[in-house]
Amino acid sequence: MKRLSWMLMLCCLAPLVQAQSLDKQALLEQIRETRSAEQAAMREREQTFLRERNQQQARLSQARAELASAQARADELDARFKAQSEQLAQLRQELTERSGNLGELFGVVRQGAGDTLSQWQDSLLNARYPERQGELEALSQSSRIPSVEVLEQFWYRLQQDMNASGEVARFQAEVIDRQGSQQAQPVVAVGPFVAVAGDEYLLYQADSQALQVAARQPDGVGLLADFMAPRDAVAEIAIDPARGQVIEQLQRTPDLLTRLSQGGIVGYVIVALGALGILLALVRLIWLQLVQRRVDRQIDNLDQLADSNPLGRVLSVIGSRPRLEELDTLELKLDEAILRETPALERWQGLIKLLAAVAPLLGLLGTVTGMIATFQAITQYGTGDPKMMADGISQALVTTVLGLVAAIPLLFLHSLVAARSKALIQLLEQQSAGLIALHLGGERRSD
Repeated sequence: MKRLSWMLMLCCLAPLVQAQSLDKQALLEQIRETRSAEQAAMREREQTFLRERNQQQARLSQARAELASAQARADELDARFKAQSEQLAQLRQELTERSGNLGELFGVVRQGAGDTLSQWQDSLLNARYPERQGELEALSQSSRIPSVEVLEQFWYRLQQDMNASGEVARFQAEVIDRQGSQQAQPVVAVGPFVAVAGDEYLLYQADSQALQVAARQPDGVGLLADFMAPRDAVAEIAIDPARGQVIEQLQRTPDLLTRLSQGGIVGYVIVALGALGILLALVRLIWLQLVQRRVDRQIDNLDQLADSNPLGRVLSVIGSRPRLEELDTLELKLDEAILRETPALERWQGLIKLLAAVAPLLGLLGTVTGMIATFQAITQYGTGDPKMMADGISQALVTTVLGLVAAIPLLFLHSLVAARSKALIQLLEQQSAGLIALHLGGERRSD
């Protein structure tokens, strides 16, 4: 049994052994082929390395040759630079020796060009000759001695400015209107003093190098129409002797409405109360004047008493024939009638006086609030920029001025109204007493 088993196993292993022997033979052949391929590749790489080594050697030799050539070129340039530096120093020394006082002269010319440029910075003549600023700026910043042509051009510009200062010229220039649009317009320039386009004065803007219509026109605008119109006779025109500075300052000066707005709400209240008080005082003065006329007419005609005036109403309580025994009663009736007329004659005087007293107090209130706003601005922004404090200071000062301006005329008007009403009341008392004395005198004579 065991022998049978061994025989079966041998039968099964025989094909495996034969297959293994065959695989080893194939593997050996494969190894030989691979080795041959590797040896061929090794020989090829060796040949390639030898060729590249020869090429690298040639390149190295070429690079060394180029380096030597560049070094020689650098040495040559360095030597040339040193030679030229020595030659430049020698030429500069020779130039300094030959120029002599020309260096000082050039300094004077350059300083003169700079001073002239600063003087002409805001000149109206720049709109007529815009190229002269560039020439002066180039001359003032030049580091080389100017040529004769440049000096003659500088002299020409100076002569040109002197001649243009005494001329009335017409030319085309860019003008900026109040809406900000820019267009070419005919401009008339009276020297460097004023420039006019149409019926409006112009201002020269140095930043944009253009003429701009002045927002606020000065006095004398009405003369422009006659000056600009064709004529044979001489025409007048208002000019700015400060060469535009007066008109420029006029643009910065606030008008009445701007001043009023600087006072804020307190300023508006003061103006409203002042206007109300002045209106009441004027109404009372007109009414008292009418009453005075009626009373004067009544004095001229005491026989016919009218109820349209205070004197007629007061005297009507006496009657046409008062009796002597009613003297005390008549005096009391007259006093009562005068008292009835007094409130109408003194109406609104207390209100006018109150407004005259309140106006400066409101101005003081605006002063305090303005100073508070100023101190708040100082706390937030410091004192570096005065414009931050301008609003508060303007409010403080403007409200004070408005309070005084409102109070002073109100005090005068109150005094005038009070004097008029008091004069009318005294006239009523005087006429009443005189009429009683007249009637009583006639009664006694009849007795």
